[in-house]
Amino acid sequence: MDFSISEESRLLTASLRRFVEQELQPLEEEVESRGEIAPEKAREIFLKSRSLGFYAMNMPEAVGGGGLSAVEMCLAAHEMGRTSDILVRRAFGTVYELLLACAGSQRDEWLLPAVQGDRTCAIAMTEPGAGSDAAGISTSAKRNGRGWVLNGGKHFVSDGAFSDFFAVTARTAPDKGAGGISVFLVDKAMPGVTLGRNQPMMGLRGGSHVELSFEDVRLGPEHLLGEEGRGLRLVLGTIGRVRLFDIGARAVGTATLLLEMMTRHANDRKQFGVPIGTFQMVQAKLADSAIEIASARLLGLDAAWDIDRGLDPREKVSMVKVYASEVLGRVADRAVQVFGGLGYCKDLPIERIYRDCRVMRIYDGTSEIHRSLIAKGMLRSGAAAVVPTGKPAR
Repeated sequence: MDFSISEESRLLTASLRRFVEQELQPLEEEVESRGEIAPEKAREIFLKSRSLGFYAMNMPEAVGGGGLSAVEMCLAAHEMGRTSDILVRRAFGTVYELLLACAGSQRDEWLLPAVQGDRTCAIAMTEPGAGSDAAGISTSAKRNGRGWVLNGGKHFVSDGAFSDFFAVTARTAPDKGAGGISVFLVDKAMPGVTLGRNQPMMGLRGGSHVELSFEDVRLGPEHLLGEEGRGLRLVLGTIGRVRLFDIGARAVGTATLLLEMMTRHANDRKQFGVPIGTFQMVQAKLADSAIEIASARLLGLDAAWDIDRGLDPREKVSMVKVYASEVLGRVADRAVQVFGGLGYCKDLPIERIYRDCRVMRIYDGTSEIHRSLIAKGMLRSGAAAVVPTGKPAR
């Protein structure tokens, strides 16, 4: 195994680190206090990021994206994890790979504007009765001539208030189960589309997690993304990459930031005349955090390496999602303890991170669901097929 990182990747991560520290971290307190990012600030960091080539880095160069490999995206996401979710979204974009299924006129209407940052897409998949069970949706798209009529509702649509259009999962063949779900591109301004309330959250301030309803929304063939009936596979393929980069790798980056803060504090803070870092119980918290972060980092890079080799490491991605999110939860808890009252105070980002990271064990598949997927993969293919290497793409 070659664990070396190219000079180009080193320069990229160093540039991202500076951008995050200089342009994004100074905005965190304002976002927390206001509960939103000012539109002019959002526009400013977007333009700066795009001018540096940081916007839509996950998308291929052929469509105007950064063209980063999966390993490079993990390294980039480590740096993104050093600031809040909403600032990452505004600066670097959330351009989902499922838009690469756009064909013909769809490319000019949906794909290319999204990659350029002129339009923003949100995935509308979760429903009150269908969270981890992505195939259990009730939103329907019934045939009407050459098109469909969309009815139903979604909730927890991340970035829904900011987005211009949605990738909506809907049941087009009720009798076919997971094989009867399709994806449609639906503009927010279309008749029958209603943006509901922004559901209040424990953390992730500044973002939106809205309800959506669809009442007799008329869709033409140009709104169908990919093949009819293969929408669930399309969405889950994209969500897999979200789990690896936006959750796993960013969790590693956030945990690393916390560990750096803890280490400095343990050296500087004195009690009973000596730095608290000399106390063995504080040392244990630092050491345990370092061990777990290193393990999560390598697990994520290993899964990314499989993707770059054309393999399908879906069980590994589930491992990354579970382990990295839970590691971050433990590191955040230790950081609060090491900092004591200051860790519980809003003057430091630790309190925000402590709240924000809790949802990582829930969204895009709970830890319980992913543990089940890992075990099923082992029972189906054997432990050796899951742990050492990925499998050929399915």
